[in-house]
Amino acid sequence: MSPATIHSGYRLINGPPSVSDYLSLRLGSGLSPRTEAQAVLALKGGWCAYHVVHEQSGATVGMGRVISDGGWYFHVIDIAVLPEHQRKGLGNVIMTAIMDHIRQEAVPGAYVNLLADPPGRSLYRKHGFLETAPREVGMGVWLP
Repeated sequence: MSPATIHSGYRLINGPPSVSDYLSLRLGSGLSPRTEAQAVLALKGGWCAYHVVHEQSGATVGMGRVISDGGWYFHVIDIAVLPEHQRKGLGNVIMTAIMDHIRQEAVPGAYVNLLADPPGRSLYRKHGFLETAPREVGMGVWLP
């Protein structure tokens, strides 16, 4: 996919947002809340990340991250754009940057996956993602 053009007034930054911005983005975009301790470790443990800054306000308004073994398995996470900045192509810019990064760094045969909530499914389809059920079904457990 060719590089996506970012909407005027926004800047894409290679790297994760700050811990406070990460926590705010999760809450503001409807993702589940996390603690500061979780955020510190999560941001330190990521393989790659991008975030978007609204130039006029200086606010971080979007993000996306990848966790990976660096070889063949890549899991896209934390794709989020604040509601008041949605419908400007920012999610597409973030996904394009992430997928370009993976394509540049991954070995042939790499597998990229994500868990898609309904609002993001059309965006992910644009980037080649397909539903894997019923062959594969996402599973998880929340630890106490």
